[in-house]
Amino acid sequence: MSNRTLITGGLVITAADEVHADVLIEHGRVVALAAPGTQQWTADLVIDASQKYVIPGGVDAHTHMELPFGGTFASDTFETGTRAAAWGGTTTIVDFAVQAKGESLHAGLNAWMEKADGNCAIDYAFHMIMSDVNPSTLREMPKLIEHGVSSFKLFMAYPGVFYSDDGQILRAMQVAGDTGGLIMMHAENGIAIDVLVEQALARGETDPRYHGEVRKALLEAEATHRAIQLARVAGSPLYVVHVSAEDAVAELALARDKGLPVFGETCPQYLFLSTDNLAEPDFEGAKYVCSTPLRPKEHQAALWRGLRTNDLQVVSTDHCPFCFVGQKELGRGDFSKIPNGLPGVENRMDLLHQAVVDGHISRRRWIEIACATPARMFGIYPQKGTIAPGADADVVVYDPHATQTLSAETHHMNVDYSAYEGRTVTGQVETVLSRGEVVVDRRKYVGHAGHGVFVPRGLCQYLG
Repeated sequence: MSNRTLITGGLVITAADEVHADVLIEHGRVVALAAPGTQQWTADLVIDASQKYVIPGGVDAHTHMELPFGGTFASDTFETGTRAAAWGGTTTIVDFAVQAKGESLHAGLNAWMEKADGNCAIDYAFHMIMSDVNPSTLREMPKLIEHGVSSFKLFMAYPGVFYSDDGQILRAMQVAGDTGGLIMMHAENGIAIDVLVEQALARGETDPRYHGEVRKALLEAEATHRAIQLARVAGSPLYVVHVSAEDAVAELALARDKGLPVFGETCPQYLFLSTDNLAEPDFEGAKYVCSTPLRPKEHQAALWRGLRTNDLQVVSTDHCPFCFVGQKELGRGDFSKIPNGLPGVENRMDLLHQAVVDGHISRRRWIEIACATPARMFGIYPQKGTIAPGADADVVVYDPHATQTLSAETHHMNVDYSAYEGRTVTGQVETVLSRGEVVVDRRKYVGHAGHGVFVPRGLCQYLG
């Protein structure tokens, strides 16, 4: 690894600024920025970024590597998933450690630490999925915060698997309110959805498209509303994951207008895909089964608007890939048995750059929702999410003029299909540095498993 790297001639874009600058990196950190050519810096490695953007590495705050789900496992390991993330210009993931029912939070965290340790191409952190809220696990929450795991995910969906009832949710929120932890919520009314699933299957409605029809937008909005009111009662902040529907955005906007510490995340699949994909013939729709589900196209405008007005603050992927052959096919004849999840960790930065090209968001907003805000939200800014003296040298040289066609033939995720197959986008990652080490060099992967390290997180930086 070069001790001193200089990136010259590029347009440096952060959430706050766009400036032509040379970037000097030493011992894995950004040490200085200067107007082009004004400093006579010498370096072991010089990267020419002329006509390119120089942006912070992406922070994907919602991934599921190796997640057990529906009798199978997400097809990306920490090794393959973080390598694909690097290819896509993401240099930090925040994955989810899972507490098994009857087990402690620490046991779940340790199991995920072991999965990731020595296998990651980029840096990683963890949230904690609480699937069994009880007096013992509530007592563990402050201890996890001390270990740098400061956010806890609860589910209003998936009865019998991850589901927590309102009383359990309220208790966890009360602890979060007292300790500075952040509750992340999967907001769908799982009890009602299970009734609709049962009724649909009884009518012989078994195709993938019915997955979207039973998981109604109203039941996402209702759960979002309920989560917000419970958080208000508990005096707790709330982060609602994978918001997909106009009705749910409206609930978040209402809460934020009251000044409440309520935050929302959406994902590229909700911005670029729709129920048209779920309805693709010959069981192809199974490729697009995720929860919350894809919505009719008309919801997309509300999501873009929410990103522009900051009623939605973060775009993460919810990357949870299952191969079509042998995994998604488990649900042939019964949509409720299709493993829920889409691949996307490699595509997020490019799709959001396409949104810049299409006029949905500005360049700085691109960096804000993909890098800076997730880093602040989950307590790792300014170490991650920006290019500034003292920050980790997680830096991407991005070619805004290149075009590429997204395809399973060319992606690096360990999954046999692309959710964006055949879609042409403008913009492509050229070179990626993680803590100053080049992991993608002019479209060639030169990284290695074990470079990535665990990043302990502080508290959400939007609170206090």
